[in-house]
Amino acid sequence: MPEPTKKEENEVLAPAPAPPPEEPNKEKEAGTAPAKEPNKEKEAGPAPAKEPSKEKEAGPAPAKEPSKEKEAGPAPAKEPNKEKEAGTSPGKDEEDASPPGALPPGLGSRALERKDSEWSIGEPPAGEEQDKQNANSQLSTLFVEKPQGGAVKVGENITFIAKVKAEDLLRKPTVKWFKGKWMDLASKAGKHLQLKETFERHSRVYTFEMQIIKAKENYAGNYRCEVTYKDKFDSCSFDLEVHESTGTTPNIDIRSAFKRSGEGQDDAGELDFSGLLKRREVKPQEEQPEVDVWELLKNAKPSEYEKIAFQYGITDLRGMLRRLKRMRRVEKKSAAFARILDPAYQVDKGGRVRFVVELADPKLEVKWYKNGQEIRPSTKYIFEHKGCERIMFINNCVLTDDSEYYVTAGDEKCSTELFVREPPVMVTKQLEDTKAYCGERVELECEVSEDDANVKWFKNGEEIVPGPKSRYHIRVEGKKHILVIDGATKADTAEYSVMTTGGQSSAKLSVDLKPLKILTPLTDQTVNLGKEICLKCEVSENITGKWTKNGLPVQETDHLKIVHKGRIHKLVIANALVEDEGDYVFTPDAYSVTLPAKVHVIDPPKINLDGLGADNTVTVIAGNKLRLEIPISGEPPPKAIWSRADKAIMEGSGRIRAENYPDSTTLVIDIAEKDDSGVYHINLKNEAGEAHASINIKVVDIPDPPVAPNVTDVGDDWCIMTWEPPLYDGGSPILGYFIERKKKQSSRWMRLNFDLCKETTFEPKKMIEGVAYEVRIFAVNAVGISKPSMPSKPFVPLAVTSPPTLLTVDSVTDTTVTMKWRPPDQIGAAGLDGYVLEYCFEGTDDWIVANTELIEKTKFTITGLPTDSRIFVRVKAVNAAGASEPKYYSQPILVKEIIEPPKIRIPRHLKQTYIRRVGEAINLVIPFQGKPRPELIWTKDGAPIDKNQINIRNSETDTIIFIRKAERSHSGKYDLQVKVEKFVETASIDIRVIDRPGPPQLVKIDDVWGENVALSWTPPRDNGNTAITGYTIQKADKKSMEWFTVIEHYHRTNATITELVIGNEYYFRVFAENMCGLSEDATMTKESAVIAKDGKIYKNPVYEDFDFSEAPMFTQPLVNTYAVAGYNATLNCSVRGNPKPKITWMKNKVAIIDDPRYRMFSNQGVCTLEIRKPSPYDGGTYCCKAVNDLGTVEIECKLEVKVIYQGVNSPGQPVFLEGQQQVLQL
Repeated sequence: MPEPTKKEENEVLAPAPAPPPEEPNKEKEAGTAPAKEPNKEKEAGPAPAKEPSKEKEAGPAPAKEPSKEKEAGPAPAKEPNKEKEAGTSPGKDEEDASPPGALPPGLGSRALERKDSEWSIGEPPAGEEQDKQNANSQLSTLFVEKPQGGAVKVGENITFIAKVKAEDLLRKPTVKWFKGKWMDLASKAGKHLQLKETFERHSRVYTFEMQIIKAKENYAGNYRCEVTYKDKFDSCSFDLEVHESTGTTPNIDIRSAFKRSGEGQDDAGELDFSGLLKRREVKPQEEQPEVDVWELLKNAKPSEYEKIAFQYGITDLRGMLRRLKRMRRVEKKSAAFARILDPAYQVDKGGRVRFVVELADPKLEVKWYKNGQEIRPSTKYIFEHKGCERIMFINNCVLTDDSEYYVTAGDEKCSTELFVREPPVMVTKQLEDTKAYCGERVELECEVSEDDANVKWFKNGEEIVPGPKSRYHIRVEGKKHILVIDGATKADTAEYSVMTTGGQSSAKLSVDLKPLKILTPLTDQTVNLGKEICLKCEVSENITGKWTKNGLPVQETDHLKIVHKGRIHKLVIANALVEDEGDYVFTPDAYSVTLPAKVHVIDPPKINLDGLGADNTVTVIAGNKLRLEIPISGEPPPKAIWSRADKAIMEGSGRIRAENYPDSTTLVIDIAEKDDSGVYHINLKNEAGEAHASINIKVVDIPDPPVAPNVTDVGDDWCIMTWEPPLYDGGSPILGYFIERKKKQSSRWMRLNFDLCKETTFEPKKMIEGVAYEVRIFAVNAVGISKPSMPSKPFVPLAVTSPPTLLTVDSVTDTTVTMKWRPPDQIGAAGLDGYVLEYCFEGTDDWIVANTELIEKTKFTITGLPTDSRIFVRVKAVNAAGASEPKYYSQPILVKEIIEPPKIRIPRHLKQTYIRRVGEAINLVIPFQGKPRPELIWTKDGAPIDKNQINIRNSETDTIIFIRKAERSHSGKYDLQVKVEKFVETASIDIRVIDRPGPPQLVKIDDVWGENVALSWTPPRDNGNTAITGYTIQKADKKSMEWFTVIEHYHRTNATITELVIGNEYYFRVFAENMCGLSEDATMTKESAVIAKDGKIYKNPVYEDFDFSEAPMFTQPLVNTYAVAGYNATLNCSVRGNPKPKITWMKNKVAIIDDPRYRMFSNQGVCTLEIRKPSPYDGGTYCCKAVNDLGTVEIECKLEVKVIYQGVNSPGQPVFLEGQQQVLQL
């Protein structure tokens, strides 16, 4: 194979897009035969696979003419059959049937070097292909092994292999195989083409294979393999050569080699690449006199066929070439025809043609056919008989008459082909030179001699191909053709020409710039981080421009938007980042003016602890290295300081050190120890402010056991269990779980899986129906296996319950209906999880679920119902086995509120006088009934209530009277009136606010004798709004005036004080007392009482000092204790000693220090250790140790923690056996 030219390399790197859908007519006109002649398309199709000689004869041109293969490039996909004709070489006589056509005057060598023909549609300009090629050369390389070109003989197999490395890829890359420029081979997979792909896990390499089976000559050509992954792209092109196999080739009809490949044929699914070829249009030459085209074609070289076809308006060149080839064959002599039809006829559009045959026997019947359909006489088709001659005239020929015709006489027939030639199209109005400014709309106009004629536009000799995104648009108005250029630019300055089949015209377009003025310049901005940045400028012209930041181009992203509306240009950044700071410049296109602005972004320091969880706790396995990196932000970058217990952690090489970076700060602990646990503080500081945070570091080992699993569903012999991962994973990701099961009455656990369960759900099977089971979980990480979780709640696989009973209506309003019912008669051992209430409107069968969650109570209110509607209601009981049969309410319910007379339900404690102390809050709730919502009226002592002092709050079912601080003025009788339409209900409440009483009015000494004093007093004037309940009498020695209580709660107003000290002088005072307590002041006697001496001398006894020192001794020992898992447990003992001994608690000989699960108390010698929510692993030997200066004493006991399996009757969970305490275990 010859080396591909530069143009051929561009074909591989820049595949052409599909033809525009809005120009199907031009695609058809660009072909050499109309698409409305299916017979010719069939004749031009590829040969069946069973005739290899025809395939070879219809194969591509020899490799020595690569330029011809290139010129016959891909054509529009709407005419595959004609494209197949354009891509095959009919034989040695037609080997050069696709030369480059003649170009119109004014086109130089640049036009000759173009890859695409003038009749191709949808191809990008050469500059765009070069841009794509340059862009592809900068993309990432993905191929590890590229497919290599090869050669194969006809009928043999060949495989091409491409390999892609997947180390950096998160998913499988996309690989496509192409032949030629744009034909995707995925649609051609079949018996002759197979695409395979494999993945090697060890080497992480994807292998893609394309295998061609039983190759044919037309499979030869250039192939391409493309691989894409996100924004990465790579491609590779390679060649396939197919050589002829040894052996003789039988002579076959060339038409059979061009049959269409499709469904229902023997060669369906074969590779047919002739659709990749393109037709080429050539410019018309000067008008020449009428000549015999058949003679020109017979005597011309194959390279001149296409030029002659375009010059003389031949619409089906390939058909004529096939006819020429037939004419060269030796025709057999016919027995029915003395003279047969000529091989082909040609006529101008609108002309008349004459077909003549001469019969050997004039008695034979003759029939004429067109494309297999018999022709009947008409004004268009005229038949004549002249002796042995049979003549058919076709009047007013049109393009649809361009077809195959044949005539039959007896069992023989002869055929011919008619070619209808269109007259050339002339340019009647020439293009005119035009001048315009940038941004304006430019229209170049010309007129031709025919309506809707095929016209080609050129710019500097290159054809203009309009598209959906192109600024060039072509508008046709009858004979008028207009080239429209939207938003003209300087690049549009060029020479534009138009060409038809009979002439051409050209004109020059000059586009200049308008003077530019800056109406609004850019301004410098200082913004906070996260705020919007908007740079706006306005110029005098509606032109595009470029934005740069720090000298680099700015690309539009989701974060950064570039807006251009008319003369206004904006650069908008929704959330400002530190990276957005810099010098921004806007430069209008084609102008040397620049508009600069500076953007400064500031931000106070921030600490990002999102990845540490809610409590900012970090765990690490003992002995491992911890490197805790905390993202920080701030502008300018803040300074970070780590500390622990008010001691700074310095940067350096210590075991515990800090490392600081501009965007993060890191705490490093090389070998984690248990003492490293604690709270670490981070302090950030910069010019904008400060930030502080705390992180709790835990040094742990194996993970905690998971929480007890939940059994969400049960069946006859199976259940579905789910669980949550352990709250603490031991500092290492959980690798999986082990599950164990046992019968509730058994102590033998059986493991259910020997391979780790990666999920948090599992389905145990093969259980015995009616037997209670429990399951538990072990968590496994890289360190080891955790302790087992608490067992699940026992569950029993049983059937559903019976339907609920006694479904009745409780109440109805305008929008709600309240239903109540009784539990099912038969619940069974599976218990009852709840109820589901459903309703449907009368006349429909659509049942609507009223409650989103299961109802545990036997009453529910359906809300949101339309007034005056009728509904049916049913209820189902639900347990672990599912829902029961529904219980229906017997008749429809009318949604309309019924008037209910009011009724006040005074609480029992308010039916008597309600007493409160001054300063206390009064909050009384008075329930009532009545529908619709009643009207409430409160009065106090017959007058309206002052709402500034007393708050009244009303609801649909109760009313509340609230006094924040009660005063004695709030005492009185409160009346409540509840009114529903004409019904009225009243009730009264007595409220009394009391206070402490005043002191007694007068206290006097009535008599003094011996060691006794008689006192009397009068009651106080203010009793505090309540009865006096007693008095308190105190005495004081005149020398010290220290008061001592003598009598309390005394009810009389006189008393005798005895056992006074002889020789002392006393004063007395009295306090009044009621329900609120003693009076604030007391009334004291005005005179004193003197207790006279009788001559006796009192001698004080002598006492010796007593030594209270004592070694510690337990007066009450510890006792062995059994605790229930999940409930707090306490250990108690009492100790005696002087000085007070120091108490230390130990578990298994290890002192308990700063453990949050334990609390220690010591009060009056009683020592208590509280264990909060113990688990079975808190069991062991506990010791209490007492130490003082005189000795040490210890006492021990054993604690055993038992597990009681409990459950709760809640939706979606199994119900437990009768007799079990159903308490929710947190």
